[in-house]
Amino acid sequence: MASLVLTDSSQLTYDSQHLAFELNTTSALADYLTEAGTKLFTPCNLFREEPVRQHLKNVYACLTMSTIAASVGAYVHVFTQLLSAGFLTVIGSMGLLVALMATPDNGKNRKLRLGYLLGFAFFTGLGMGPLLEMVIQVDPSIIVTALIGTVVIFVSFTLSSLMAERGRWLYLGGTLMSLLSALLVLSLANLFIGSYLIFQGYLYIGLALMCGFVLYDTQLIIEKRRNGDKDFVTHSVDLFVDLIGIFRRLVIILTQREQRREERNRRN
Repeated sequence: MASLVLTDSSQLTYDSQHLAFELNTTSALADYLTEAGTKLFTPCNLFREEPVRQHLKNVYACLTMSTIAASVGAYVHVFTQLLSAGFLTVIGSMGLLVALMATPDNGKNRKLRLGYLLGFAFFTGLGMGPLLEMVIQVDPSIIVTALIGTVVIFVSFTLSSLMAERGRWLYLGGTLMSLLSALLVLSLANLFIGSYLIFQGYLYIGLALMCGFVLYDTQLIIEKRRNGDKDFVTHSVDLFVDLIGIFRRLVIILTQREQRREERNRRN
């Protein structure tokens, strides 16, 4: 009888320990899932922040207008004789950008600053005219393909940045700036070296770099607004430069691919 009681007592102790272990495991799992769920859905809180949401609307509205202005500039160079890309257009583009940056946003001069932005975008598009003329001679459909590819890439990386954890891509800033500096030095050196391999590296690494800047700049704009910076005109410049950088590199890459295909066809 004593042995039976001892056995029942041991079994009860074992069951209690097993139950406690299961409860602890379940509690730990619940805490983990809660933390993971919080991290997963925290970015959605971004869209509940009315100031940030309105700021992003203004930024992307400026970006849309800048893209249209750049398209008009490219059209003027390619299809009209009104203006052509040259040294003066580069000076004009840089001058308008400097004027925009040198004019602080006081809430009353936004139309003036928006004019600077659209002028900068127009001359930027005008400066792309010679490249687009060359592409049209190879295959006009390349421009459409590059445009679609640019939109897909930009939207994909923008959504990835918006839905990521807060500040996740801000750590890319130092790396991106270092790579950009190295790439600029390499491109300047290649003016004297004339290496095809270096130029290809400049294209593909530059494309990856611009994609990284979309991630970084998008989250940086959000954090700036959270810290009280309401200058959506200047913020849109960063994304516009990223967008143009992606488009320009895609155009060159696709044109090179088409030229290689035509060369193979001629040989055959």
